[in-house]
Amino acid sequence: MPPLPIDPIAVFLNIPYDEEFRSLYTAYVVGLYQLGLVPHLASEIPGGARRLDRILALIQSCRYSIHDLSRVELSVGPSATPRFNMPLELGMTISWEILNAGKHTWFVFESEPYRLQRSTSDLNGTDPNIHFGTAEGVLSELRNAFPRDGAPSVQRMFEVHRFIDTRVDTIRSRNGTRDVFALSVFRELCRLSSTLTRLLRDTRGH
Repeated sequence: MPPLPIDPIAVFLNIPYDEEFRSLYTAYVVGLYQLGLVPHLASEIPGGARRLDRILALIQSCRYSIHDLSRVELSVGPSATPRFNMPLELGMTISWEILNAGKHTWFVFESEPYRLQRSTSDLNGTDPNIHFGTAEGVLSELRNAFPRDGAPSVQRMFEVHRFIDTRVDTIRSRNGTRDVFALSVFRELCRLSSTLTRLLRDTRGH
């Protein structure tokens, strides 16, 4: 599948799809829109034998990508199942960036300092963005990763996140699913985040 044209404001989100990550997930969606960027998820891609090709094409179409490795488990006991999708998609991204220098910028987000050195030692020398497992931490690190003139404060971004996060269950119910990462839910979160961002920008302009 040939790569799509690169969208200069598109960000591929490589994140864990589990309920415990919900608040951080909505923080990524809200925060990126607040910074003038547009998130994309692998859930936008239909399944099938060529799914990896389609994921790679989506990565290639995004100017940026964020790889949150905070829930790649370090143990393999019965209560901790290692997740391989996130490291796999990060590896695909790094290969693409090396072969096409200047066309893609990637970031690694983590919850704890120095955890990356233990979980993915090949990335030693990479400075991860540490969010400490909180939505406010994600918003702060997004602001650091994507500096923008006139960007809203972390406090303002967090207020928007809190407003949207309290409505996630209603959005899931309206779309007939419990899966917060379902495409229909993701699209509605994006529409709501985009609308609120535009309204707040217009308000600040006046």
